[in-house]
Formats: sequence, structure tokens, C-alpha cells
Amino acid sequence: MSSRWPIGRAGVGATVGVAALLVLTVADLGQHYQLPLGAAFALGVVRALSLALVWLKPSAVLPLSLAAAVLTAAVCVPISADEPWPWAATTVFGHSIVLALVGARGAPSARRSLVVWWVGTQVAGAVAMGVAPERGTWSGLLTMAVLSAVAVVVGELLRSRAEARRQLVEQEGISAAERAERARWQERARIARELHDVVAHHLSVVVVRADSAPHRLVALPADAREEFAGIAEDARSSLTEMRRVLRLLRAEPGGGGSSGELGPQPGLEDLDELVASTCRAGADVRLTVGVGELPGVVDPAVGLTVYRVVQEAVSNAVRHAPGAVVEVSVQRIGGADWVDGEGRGGLVVKVLNGPAALVKERDVGAPGSGHGVVGMKERVGLLGGEFAAGVTAEGGYLVEVRLPLDGEGKA
Repeated sequence: MSSRWPIGRAGVGATVGVAALLVLTVADLGQHYQLPLGAAFALGVVRALSLALVWLKPSAVLPLSLAAAVLTAAVCVPISADEPWPWAATTVFGHSIVLALVGARGAPSARRSLVVWWVGTQVAGAVAMGVAPERGTWSGLLTMAVLSAVAVVVGELLRSRAEARRQLVEQEGISAAERAERARWQERARIARELHDVVAHHLSVVVVRADSAPHRLVALPADAREEFAGIAEDARSSLTEMRRVLRLLRAEPGGGGSSGELGPQPGLEDLDELVASTCRAGADVRLTVGVGELPGVVDPAVGLTVYRVVQEAVSNAVRHAPGAVVEVSVQRIGGADWVDGEGRGGLVVKVLNGPAALVKERDVGAPGSGHGVVGMKERVGLLGGEFAAGVTAEGGYLVEVRLPLDGEGKA
């Protein structure tokens, strides 16, 4: 339990509450009991101080509050039989508020202490009635017993609620940190896969071609052979350094093992399975592929980019337009539409969905971060492609990408 005065609105409320209790106590004791104004003010100060010490000196609150209640009962004489005794109205409310606040701000172990002080209060009231039965009635003890018991229960409920909220905030913080850490390691694994499947592949090709060049080109002069040998050696060194980087990227916290798969990355041939798995989840996705006989093998980076663009666009469509038909089209283009560095043409990818058909089932609690579109645009830009995305006239959404087959389109 902290020992400082609250700040902000809570501090203003606490100050007003202490001042109000002081004024009401003085008025109550001066008007309804045979007590001089000075004595009433002194008891009012003690009663208000017991409330203030809930924040300033928690360990002294309950003894002081009960002492103030007993002292008030000892010196006060009701002016009529209608006035409550031994507990005046301000005593009942002041002491009950103290019990509730101590319970709300205390530790779970304070629960037994509150019960002890509640019992002590009732015992003090019974003793007072036994000493001066002519001042009050035994039924007058019921008000203090009930209100103070309610205060103890309310204090415990408030404490439990605050503790649950604190644990929830702590757990959310831990979960957010774990998600952020997991996202970082997933990104590192993704980068490692990209380096392994694309860059390392091309470096390996460089090594093979440089090593085999002197055998394939028999008329090479000696200096050219030495140059090819140097290229091969530099490429091998680069591969060694890249493997070291890959191990660093894949190393999990605490060491031991790799966190990412070394398997091949998806490409055009995996679009059917991607669409099929999405359809099995309940979405209506339709795929049309018209690439014909592609000249040679599509660059792995291009195939991976097509796959990732379709994956992200379909995911966005399913999330933001549930129930809508999603049409995925991958077509080969050429001629005046697109010509890459070797005149082979390129690919155009379109992912089109209509407006949401199941508005009530939209996941409004999990809006997108906007990073998906940015990521698609960056992927396409790295390959010299063109990217466009936006809302259609019908209220749907269209993602359109143009990529060269070799990943080196016109600037």
C-alpha cells in the first residue's frame, strides 16, 4: 500500500472528502449531542484525520478510526432518544469508509485484519451499551454492524478487481513482448530463407560457371583462366560468409539450433494449394492461371513474389470482405504490354474481391496494420515491377501487379 497523497482528480476527491467529513462531523456532534463547539471540532479533526491517513499512514488508520469512534461515544450525550448512540451518524459513515478504503488499497493478507477490526468495533459498541444503556438502544448497534460489514465486503471486491486488472495489464505486456519477439525471429527466419533460396543459389551458379569455364572454353588465354579462378574463389568466400550470416539469423535466443526451414520457397506451382487451403477455410477463392509455355524457368524471386502477393491480397480480402468472391488471375503478357531485358514479356497478377457479403461477421476488433500493402509494393519494386491497389467502383478491392519474368524490368 503506497503512503502518499493521490494526485490529479483522485487527490482533489480525497481532499474534498476529508474536508466534508470534518464539516459534517462538527455539525452533527454540535447539533444532535450535548457537546461544546470546540470539543465537536476536535473530534471532527480526529475523524477527518483518520480518513486522511488512509493514504498517508495506512498502518495507523484503523486504530485511530476506532479510537475516534469510542472517544466520540464516550463524550457525546444525545439530546433526544431519536439520536443514534453509541455510534453517531458521521461515526458510522466515516468508520465504514475507512474500512472500505483500507480493504481496497491493502494486500490480500489485510482481509483477516479487517475482519478483526470489524469484530472489535462491534465489541466496543456492546461495551458502551453495557456501561451507559440509558443513552441508546441495543438495536442502534445494528446500523454500524451492517454498514461496516458492507464496507469490508466492498473493500475486498475493489481490491480483487484492482488486482485482477493489474495482472491483466501485466499479462498483456508480457504477451505483447512475446509477440514482438516472435515477430522479430520470424522476420529473421524469412530473411534467412530469402538469402538461402535466392542469393545463395545465384552465387552457387557463379561458382559452377566460373570453375567450368576453362573446360568449356578451351581457347581461353591463361590470364582469363586465372580471372575465372579468382571469381570462383571470391564467390566461394561470399558463400562461406553468407552461411555464417544465415547461422546468426537462424540462431534462437539461448543458442542451439535454427529457427527457420531450409526448404524451398513457394512459387507459381504452389498457387493451387494456396487457393485450395483458403477455400477449405470457408472462403470463395477462384484461381485462373494462363501463363502458357514460359521461356525457360521463371526466376525464383519472381515466383516467390507472385506467391506472396497473392497470399497477402487473398488474406486481406478474406479478412476485410468476408463472404465476397475473390478472383485471382495470373496471366502472361508481352509485346507492347511489357518487355523485359530479354524480350520475354512478363506476368500480370490480379486479385479482385467484391464488397463484404457478411457484414455482421466482420472482425472489427482486429483492423489491419497497413503493412501488408506496403510489403507487397516493396517486393514488387525490388524486381522492377509495377504495383497498384485500390477500391473499385463496386465497393470491392483490386490488387494488380506487373512483373518481368527475370525480375529485371524496365526502370
